[in-house]
Amino acid sequence: MLRYSLIFLSSLVIFSSCSKFSKVLKSKDFEYKLKMANTYYEGKDYRKSQILYEELFPVFKGTPQFDDLYYRYAYAQYYLRDYITAESLFKGYLEVFSNNARAEEVEYMQAFCFYKQSPKAELEQSNTIRAIGMLQIFINTHPESAKIKEAEALVLKCQAKLEVKEALSAQLYYNVSQYKAAALTYTTLLNNYPDSKKGDEYKLMAVRAYFKYAAMSIPEKQAERYQKVIVEAEDFQDRFPESKLMKEAERYLTLSKNNLKSLNHEQTTQTGRK
Repeated sequence: MLRYSLIFLSSLVIFSSCSKFSKVLKSKDFEYKLKMANTYYEGKDYRKSQILYEELFPVFKGTPQFDDLYYRYAYAQYYLRDYITAESLFKGYLEVFSNNARAEEVEYMQAFCFYKQSPKAELEQSNTIRAIGMLQIFINTHPESAKIKEAEALVLKCQAKLEVKEALSAQLYYNVSQYKAAALTYTTLLNNYPDSKKGDEYKLMAVRAYFKYAAMSIPEKQAERYQKVIVEAEDFQDRFPESKLMKEAERYLTLSKNNLKSLNHEQTTQTGRK
């Protein structure tokens, strides 16, 4: 019985709330609607406040109340996780109130909305790239901002995601036996992120891919391609002398040198026979 009473009371509260909001929507008193929009916003009922702010946006444009309305309208969309609309509103706010005391905060929020739109590393990363650009602009233009450390941390997170994206692409090439493409992609990855903690892994994968590429090549091409493995493996030795992966890199170096010797010996034998 208690359960059904609670359900009834909950339904009654919801109905009463909806009925009250319906009356607010039907009201022709715009000042009252704005007051209620702010009340809903402060009560974190962002959906209702957003609906009212959207209706009131053209009504209060050019009035003293417009600044606060615009600001809250943008944040309401942000809290509703509509980051595309929120970003657009934050941008618009900056165009209208460029010299406002809130401008720095809103500029950061515009960049942050791009960060919030950044997808998983496996997906297309244009929003991540845009987020880095917007955050970097904020860092450059507001070097004394209290948000600088947070902005810098977000840039690093975005860059880490782009690194993962490139690493996944390189691994995919390797997995489908496109070894030359894999080697080139791993090399580019290492060049793009020279300070990466996985630098030695990327370099070893490039060596491994070049070795696989040489091994599956036609005999006429193998010598130059094993020579490429040797160059890359020796570069690994120079760049990562303390790496735990050194033994494997040296194994590919030894195998390539031995294969190259065998190829040269075979070529010399064939030339002698002629």
